[in-house]
Amino acid sequence: MLYYNFTRVFKARGVERPYSLLLHAGIGSDLATRIKKNQVRLLRLETLEKVCLLLHCTPNDVMEWIPEKGNTDKDQPLNQLRKTQNKVIDITRSLNSLPLDKLEEISRYIDAQTGSKE
Repeated sequence: MLYYNFTRVFKARGVERPYSLLLHAGIGSDLATRIKKNQVRLLRLETLEKVCLLLHCTPNDVMEWIPEKGNTDKDQPLNQLRKTQNKVIDITRSLNSLPLDKLEEISRYIDAQTGSKE
């Protein structure tokens, strides 16, 4: 079954207050609560696009596929939506625990990938 999993993207983006972010982006309070709690069953494409633009992600980043028992088809295209690790990326905490020289190395890598120069 397909599910929405917004938590992993909020964590990866360092969003500590997703409800406030969603409200500020013009999403209603009821839907913002359901998105924050991953309790969304139906989502209009316009709203999905708004959330993806806000979080700088794709629909594949917020969707997850958990196959039903017995479905072991390794060639199933939906397997791309399986999240093999349940660990949620908390980039802020990870970066805060790194020594300064490693942060500088990461900064250089990011600059090289994005074409930024300081």
